[in-house]
Amino acid sequence: MTEDWVVVANDLVKTYKMGEVEVNALCGASVKIARGEVLSIMGPSGSGKSTMMNIIGCLDRPTSGEYSLDGEVVANMTDDQLASVRNRKVGFVFQSFNLLSRQSALFNVELPLRYAGQVENRRARAAEALKAVGLEDRMTHRPTELSGGQQQRVAIARAIVNQPAMIMADEPTGNLDSKVGREIMSLLLNLNKDLGTTLIIVTHDPAIASQTRRIIKLRDGVVEDDGLGGRSAV
Repeated sequence: MTEDWVVVANDLVKTYKMGEVEVNALCGASVKIARGEVLSIMGPSGSGKSTMMNIIGCLDRPTSGEYSLDGEVVANMTDDQLASVRNRKVGFVFQSFNLLSRQSALFNVELPLRYAGQVENRRARAAEALKAVGLEDRMTHRPTELSGGQQQRVAIARAIVNQPAMIMADEPTGNLDSKVGREIMSLLLNLNKDLGTTLIIVTHDPAIASQTRRIIKLRDGVVEDDGLGGRSAV
């Protein structure tokens, strides 16, 4: 059976120059991620997981290697091209929520649609996304009027409003207490089940990673374990 791959990354290398010193954050990392999959990326500090997330999420490009996202070759795109693909294909959920504090929940969720030039049904789509995360009665509230869990729900609504190919969640429960963190994880997993959107969680927490179906482990810039039971990911 042929897999429907959303992410195909081969031999990713990322080198940063710090003065005259070169630091290799990724050293030939390769992964494949199937459509609708739920997985986590783990690794110790300095393992390359943040760099991997940035490249997979089109926030950065590799120094060398090949990367395709949802069938589009993106490794060598310009900044503007990357921004366009990122807005259409990727929904982000961050530990710190990253909401505009002076704007309503509805306006925050509309932002990806505004960036995409979407005019028709923009407000209705944002409202539907907020309803999907259980905040239909908080649409006019600003982030400062919401709890941490509610703010993260707004961020999740913003991530799904464009119907992206995948959601990337970077420590999505890191700023929440354990009870609210469990609620947010349950919400993300249910959205994956209901919408079929690929869910990638970057985390250092084994309890969070254990709720995903596959764990990719990075160490020293390479994929130490692809979570495929010993089978190569390429």
